[in-house]
Amino acid sequence: MPAKAERALRGRLLSFLDDPATAGAAASHSYVEDGLLVIAEGRIARLGEAKDLLGALPEGLPVDHYPGDLILPGFIDPHIHYPQTQVIASYGTQLLDWLERYAFVEEQKFADPDHAARVAAFFLDELLRNGTTTAAVYCTVHAASVEAFFAESARRNTRMLAGKVLMDRGAPAGLLDRAQSGYDESKALIARWQGRGRQHYAVTPRFAVTSSPAQLEAAGALLREQPEVYLQTHLAENRREIETVKALFPEAKSYTDVYDRFGLLGPRALFGHCLHLKAAERRRLSESGSVAVFCPTSNLFIGSGLFDLKAARDPRFPLRCGLATDVGGGTSYSLLRTLGEAYKVQQLRGRNLAPFEAFYLATLGNARALGLEAEIGSLGPGREADLVVLDAGATPAMAHRRETIAGDLAEELFLLMTLGDDRAVRATYVAGQRLHERA
Repeated sequence: MPAKAERALRGRLLSFLDDPATAGAAASHSYVEDGLLVIAEGRIARLGEAKDLLGALPEGLPVDHYPGDLILPGFIDPHIHYPQTQVIASYGTQLLDWLERYAFVEEQKFADPDHAARVAAFFLDELLRNGTTTAAVYCTVHAASVEAFFAESARRNTRMLAGKVLMDRGAPAGLLDRAQSGYDESKALIARWQGRGRQHYAVTPRFAVTSSPAQLEAAGALLREQPEVYLQTHLAENRREIETVKALFPEAKSYTDVYDRFGLLGPRALFGHCLHLKAAERRRLSESGSVAVFCPTSNLFIGSGLFDLKAARDPRFPLRCGLATDVGGGTSYSLLRTLGEAYKVQQLRGRNLAPFEAFYLATLGNARALGLEAEIGSLGPGREADLVVLDAGATPAMAHRRETIAGDLAEELFLLMTLGDDRAVRATYVAGQRLHERA
């Protein structure tokens, strides 16, 4: 028996079918000018032209009507730090100094479960206010920070990835674990949260600077024992960081090789930044199916470098890529703002980031990076009803610019990614439930 319909959304439906960079813009997406999307049991039951579906709706079914607005899959953020909400916009340093001066100081507060719970609630509120319904999230070294995050995510029924940071050197004493204790605590958290509702666990060594060989070996053991979990860490973000890793692991051929030696590469491995890679490193990441996550706002703010999307698409060894905010090095929770910064980075690299390609990255592209495209990232029957409703006339400046667009969808998307932010998010739905509505 078909699931009973719970509600419907009416508006302009936009969803991606493939990567515009390879399929071409026209073949990459589906668009319905006046569409209807019917939700049942938290999933999309059917969708299409409103004129074809309205007559078949059950009597009294709520229909949330968004005339003129775009309805897309909820945004996905594959690299973000929830403990850094109160060090966002911290002035004046580059990566390693920034960590010591700001991030490490703030993260020590998460030994307090009440503090962790309060920040987790704020963080998830911010994601939803910005249209983000799934994220890959760094917690702190404290197991309590992971418990607080997953508990809050489970309460909202958001699909999230998260994990306890592993650090056994190169950080203040209040943020250090040991190889064995990090393994034990991570294993217990995996048993408690992996696959519980919509929660996923990510084994999370911060980066090679703060993990000893013994700890990286323990992280690899967790991945071998628990093949359903993810791996998230940082790679080649900053030149001083790379030199530090070279000194700590002199036997390794490269930074990427450090992780490779401990079995940390693979299709469920997310590597933040990947700015300063050698050709051999790109090749190895490509061969292993690992994911390079482009974090433009953070890279600009901390002065780390410019991600080379053209090189990532080299047909000889193409990289799977995601695009992320990286709060709090990144300065906005908004993936719209992040797409705008990504456009500027690629301009400096001598190429354009077309609007269809940008919105593909924020939805289906990031779902593919996480291996979750069967569940989220596109609009289709059976997909989870995580949705964002976007208003391209949200501010006076946007409305003024929109007057000249005259129905050009690509121009409207470009307007959203250059002038849009949380104000352009009219509503956010999680598993069919509206969890944010713009005042």
